[in-house]
Amino acid sequence: KFQVVNYNMIKPLRWGAAQSRFLCSSSPEESKSRPSMLRHLTTKLKATGPITVAEYMREVLTNPVTGYYVRNNMLGPDGDFITSPEISQIFGELLGVWIISEWMGAGRPKQLQLVELGPGKGSLAGDVLRVLSQLRSVLGEASVSLHLVEVSPALSLLQAQNLTRSCSQEADSEDEPVYRRGETAAGLPVSWYRRLDDVPAGFSIFVAHEFFDALPIHKFQRTQKGWREVMVDIDPDKPDKLRFVVAPSPTLASSTLVQADERRDHVEVCAEGGVIVQQLSKRITEEGGAALIADYGHDGTKTDTFRGFKGHQLHDVLSSPGSADLTADVDFSYLRRMAGGGVACLGPVSQRTFLKNMGIDTRMQVLLRSCVDPTTRKQLISSYDMLTNPIKMGERFHFFSLLHHSRLAKPKKTEGLKLDKKKSPAPLPVAGFTDEKIWQ
Repeated sequence: KFQVVNYNMIKPLRWGAAQSRFLCSSSPEESKSRPSMLRHLTTKLKATGPITVAEYMREVLTNPVTGYYVRNNMLGPDGDFITSPEISQIFGELLGVWIISEWMGAGRPKQLQLVELGPGKGSLAGDVLRVLSQLRSVLGEASVSLHLVEVSPALSLLQAQNLTRSCSQEADSEDEPVYRRGETAAGLPVSWYRRLDDVPAGFSIFVAHEFFDALPIHKFQRTQKGWREVMVDIDPDKPDKLRFVVAPSPTLASSTLVQADERRDHVEVCAEGGVIVQQLSKRITEEGGAALIADYGHDGTKTDTFRGFKGHQLHDVLSSPGSADLTADVDFSYLRRMAGGGVACLGPVSQRTFLKNMGIDTRMQVLLRSCVDPTTRKQLISSYDMLTNPIKMGERFHFFSLLHHSRLAKPKKTEGLKLDKKKSPAPLPVAGFTDEKIWQ
């Protein structure tokens, strides 16, 4: 029999540590018209029995008919949360500088593919492209293109409107790897894909901002009989409610995803995130490039972080499925382990540390000196505080990077007596990660 999980036994996250998405109200009219995800799930559960938390998340967030991400208003003032790029353009500008810095550190390749996973409204990509346009002289003759990996048709349309205006077209067939193509006002090509695998090979800088936290997780509970997977089932006493239960015997996931030396009593593993990091690692190793992952998370220390966001407060993850965002903290120690030895991993470092290392203070001083409007000055200061304040986003969000080993290679020492005094140039420091430990 399945054992019911009592989550009162698990120490909850403090609100201050959990509230990483800054929330806004949803439309009540839209909520009424939404197809019933609960009805879909209860029908499924009656037919198959309990499902994994990963399958539950996948259905609730990405089901093509009733999934949360089918909605087109989850971001910004009219949605359920606001992300860093929506708070201030400075965030995207500094990431743009990081991208150019890594392109230069890689030897200025003739091709630069900017690939963003889960681009939201396209705000971050737009800010990055503006920096690339302003520094076009630095890029020289390099061929630059933008590649967006997005599963939501509604969001891809919004991204196209923000990045290409009316200069985009959908593919004739749904089987096409590139399901939408467009061009920015500056003539830069933009392509949309449903899967990372479909992005063409080539030197690429990958950016994933608040992407990994929304990927499905498996949850595991330590029991007297060993590790057991937490599942989702119908509450027999309340047929219109869902509940967590513990599988009576090992599942394939509980047998393969929990580390043998794991010391925690409750563990969340994002297997899908691990696969994506392996893909990124393979591409960087074979084609060159780098990946920058920005999200809230931990380094293998937290336990139960699975939660929902709706309106201005935390939301029960099993209540009104499909009406709220579901998320879990990213385990960067797991991503590092899954990246393997083919790449070097930097971080995680806090958002505050990363942005300050990237020069956010200097950028703010420049903007404030040139700003005379009191309202705009107030907005600039407020956005800076939101991004860097430790009790707001500053210490909640972290940055983590994957790099090609050659990027960090030390100059070879000259052997024997040689008259040539020329030395191999030292690699450029990796911006944003100053003085941080590097795992290679």
